[in-house]
Amino acid sequence: MYFVYVLKNKEGKHYIGCTNDLNERLCDHNSNKNRSTKNKGPWHTIYFEKFNKKEKAFIREKQIKSYKGGEAFKKLIRRGGRVVECARLESVYIARYR
Repeated sequence: MYFVYVLKNKEGKHYIGCTNDLNERLCDHNSNKNRSTKNKGPWHTIYFEKFNKKEKAFIREKQIKSYKGGEAFKKLIRRGGRVVECARLESVYIARYR
């Protein structure tokens, strides 16, 4: 299973990425293991999509990145993600690293 995800920090900045382990990736971002998000957290998952194939996930990631900041991105974020699942993922992060 592969995920395309959108993170948001307290300053309102977004990060879009792709991974096969969303829990671990969120932990990496919040542990400053990613150069692009280092010292800019904490990050929270606000949206994600699941894919069975890696190639489809990368295509979707590129598509979302192409309209980051535009109306399509705002509409995607407004539509929301899987809020219940995101809340569960963040509770896993909190349990592992506090």
